[in-house]
Amino acid sequence: MWGAMQSDRTARGADGSGSMFDRIAVRYDLMNRVLSLGSDVRWRHRMVAALGSPAPRSVLDLATGTGDVACLVARRLARAEVVGLDPSEGMLAVARQKARVRGLGDRVHFVGGDAEALPFESASFDAVTMAFGIRNVPDRRRAVGEMRRVLRPRGRALVLELCEPQGHLLSPLVRLWNRQVMPRLGALVGAADAYAYLDRSIRAFPPAAVFAATLRDAGFAAVRFERLSFGAAALFVADAPA
Repeated sequence: MWGAMQSDRTARGADGSGSMFDRIAVRYDLMNRVLSLGSDVRWRHRMVAALGSPAPRSVLDLATGTGDVACLVARRLARAEVVGLDPSEGMLAVARQKARVRGLGDRVHFVGGDAEALPFESASFDAVTMAFGIRNVPDRRRAVGEMRRVLRPRGRALVLELCEPQGHLLSPLVRLWNRQVMPRLGALVGAADAYAYLDRSIRAFPPAAVFAATLRDAGFAAVRFERLSFGAAALFVADAPA
């Protein structure tokens, strides 16, 4: 549910770094299901459905983590080649095993890397996805610029992110869950610091309208967003101009 993207923080094991995610890789999927009450699965399906038509033939999944989005794209789009990128080798090991078990190893490839400096040529992909990772990027504008750079004309970027819920009757309950329940559950599996960081990073993420403006500033067109599950998450859709 978090993704993992950073630059020089990895070696120090700082909040949101690849090293932090290495420590929780083996229990990442289970905790995602528990902490989101299964909503993260629905959100990912919603994002992949928003890839639109015609179906992209090449997709880059940033902050791929354990490969849920990358594998879902490959299963939905039988002709697509998918690359998943993440700085956490522990998470990528889980992702590679997941792709092999699902028979997707020939169409899904996982590589280590940083969203702020993508190791791909310009105009290399038809679509870029990123689920629960943009919060962890120190320079979001640079990462969004990299997404725009590697997209082909008329390509689509999809960003799914957790948000601080506001303005809904159930928003206080969601905030209580994030601030009180998640850290306690994290402590039960020996990862209290990681789950406390999750709440802090959610609160630090800008309002959806502000991040949408960041996408526009990077040169994306037709930027729009959809709030999900009482505002607990938001799906951003942005198209590269022709």
